[in-house]
Amino acid sequence: QEVERVDFVGAIEHLAGKAGITLTYTTGGQPRDRQRGKQLVEVMAQAVEWYHQRLLTSPDAKAARDYLRSRGLSGDVARQFKLGWAPDEWDALSVDLGAPADMLRDCGLSFTNSRGRLQDSFRARVMFPIFKENDDPVAFGGRVLPGSNDPAKYKNSAESTIYAKSKTLYGLNWAKSDVVKADEIVVCEGYTDVIGFHRAGLTRAVATCGTALTEDHVRLMKRFAKKVVLAFDADAAGQGAAARFYEWEQKIGVDVSVARMQGGKDPGEMADTDPQGLLDAVTNAQPFMKFRIERTVAAGDLNSNEGKASVGNAVVAVISEHPNADVRLLYAGELEQRLGLQRGSLAARVERRGGSRPLVTLSDVVTNVGQRAPDSAEIVMLALMCTKLDEVLAITSEEVFSDEAQRGAFRALKASGGNLNAALREADPDARAVLEIVGVADATGDAMKEGINLLRAAVRRELTRRMTDTSPEVIQRDRRIKQLSDQLTDRNVADSVASELLAWLYDVSLMSEA
Repeated sequence: QEVERVDFVGAIEHLAGKAGITLTYTTGGQPRDRQRGKQLVEVMAQAVEWYHQRLLTSPDAKAARDYLRSRGLSGDVARQFKLGWAPDEWDALSVDLGAPADMLRDCGLSFTNSRGRLQDSFRARVMFPIFKENDDPVAFGGRVLPGSNDPAKYKNSAESTIYAKSKTLYGLNWAKSDVVKADEIVVCEGYTDVIGFHRAGLTRAVATCGTALTEDHVRLMKRFAKKVVLAFDADAAGQGAAARFYEWEQKIGVDVSVARMQGGKDPGEMADTDPQGLLDAVTNAQPFMKFRIERTVAAGDLNSNEGKASVGNAVVAVISEHPNADVRLLYAGELEQRLGLQRGSLAARVERRGGSRPLVTLSDVVTNVGQRAPDSAEIVMLALMCTKLDEVLAITSEEVFSDEAQRGAFRALKASGGNLNAALREADPDARAVLEIVGVADATGDAMKEGINLLRAAVRRELTRRMTDTSPEVIQRDRRIKQLSDQLTDRNVADSVASELLAWLYDVSLMSEA
């Protein structure tokens, strides 16, 4: 229990698994849930090995092996992390595993297609198996090879009975011993970054599974270590994320610092070009507030009085975000000396601003987007793309969103495979502002329910706009669309109805642009 950081039942299950003992659960609903979960994990373990062997031995995986070799991820590395290959076939995994269809679906390995046949969820992708901290395989991340026509570069398993993205950290199963020993955990953006740290000799690295860092993630990390080092662009998610980091420091009791990567490289790249520099970046990690201040100062001009004054104004805004008054005053004092400002001048301005509003709130971030806050249903749907991408794409397209910033956010998330950090990097400024809000939104809703509500709202909006067109053809067509919209509440036909409505919205958008 001390080393694995699990409860008593979890400890018994862990030891039984090592000893090859099958446990029998006799009472209550929770044991039955545990038993079902263990069965799903066993199916996932078979899938991990199946994909892994395809990568190592199958002729059709040669391009995947060549790609991994070019990234330094072949041989022993591929074996250690159980990397795999999903062939470009309809149902190879589903057929070969021979597991019950309901288990394959519940694991997210397969789905029933429109013809009623079981079909593999992952095709033509390099596979990264995702394990819980107790070594149970629960999900996969799949990446297309360079040159693929698939617009979704990454695809992640949908959430399931055994997999919750907000409570799972890639690599924690391999990292936990070193994490406990060092009382420090390094958080990366992606799977290859974690592997890069291992290649460089640092084995306490983890990554979120295509989502923003959540409170549940931080609570999971706190079970193993107090110090949290962010090895990604910690400013990328904007002010909303900064507020969360400060809140977690106080609420959960972690110390958040940032490793500065030289030249903007990611850990996967630095593992090849400068492994020692990668290790030094973690060793020299700065507290999150200090990191933000240093970045602000570096962006300014300290060679003129006007430049120093401008930096002072910018730094006041950054320091004011911290909820702890003592921390605000200490940093303000340091900056006064550094900028040659009168003692107490910055501190007074910080307290006037920070004392009344110590944390940047969601409403503060929203004002950066435009004249009005985006509809909450639209933000929820965008947030769900980070956890249930396939479910969202089955019921939603960019045409259902009410303004271009939201549509841009949708496109960025779709292209990134639901990876919020990657979407933030690629999005234009307006879409990025929307994504900042998405990063602090609730992503635990029912994708089908939220999608139906959003689609019906988009249809109503478009029908209202078209009321001025009184041609018989338009009236007849719109009457049909209204009838279809009413049928969305029937989940038995919702998928087919949604497809027709989304196609109609797409056609209407093309006509509007013409």
